[in-house]
Amino acid sequence: MFTGIVADVGTIDRVTRTDAGLELRILCGYRDLATGESVAVNGVCLTVTTHDPTSFTCAAVSTTVAVTTIGDWKSGRRVNLERAMRVSDRFGGHIVQGHVDGVARVARAAVDGDALMVDLALPAGLSEFTVERGSVAVDGVSLTIAALPAPGVIRLALIDYTRRHTTLQDLKAGDAVNVEADVLAKHVHRMLAPHRNA
Repeated sequence: MFTGIVADVGTIDRVTRTDAGLELRILCGYRDLATGESVAVNGVCLTVTTHDPTSFTCAAVSTTVAVTTIGDWKSGRRVNLERAMRVSDRFGGHIVQGHVDGVARVARAAVDGDALMVDLALPAGLSEFTVERGSVAVDGVSLTIAALPAPGVIRLALIDYTRRHTTLQDLKAGDAVNVEADVLAKHVHRMLAPHRNA
């Protein structure tokens, strides 16, 4: 489990197709990774298969590639990184599982005063899990939904700190991002489903 508080921005060094899936070698600042631990890479929970003092490798299977942006990743791409949460950690963001629900497209990105305002067009079925002032994870970053400007669209207000410490400062119209809806909203939606037409 993660919290959506990005601790490092890594760089993809190599992408290789293997029997284990799409293997990624990622340069990072983590010095004490362990084989088998989970790391969220742009919001996707992946398992460390090998590591050294400057990098780690992980692999994404075809089912993961199909619902994320991983298939488009190339050498040189910057990615948001977060290690799995420890029980003793502060809960700075919200519950993020690293189980991406789909890929959203940036409809608009423009600076407005002290924030970068980003409108995301969500994939079908995700808008029902969004509320104004609710939580969403975008490329692994825990964010608050500032507004719902149109059906299927959420608006995010990215503060200066978030822009400087994640890859989100580079967002522009047309970009694809990994989105994970709030898991609590998904569970409530599922539990209430049998009672909607009662």
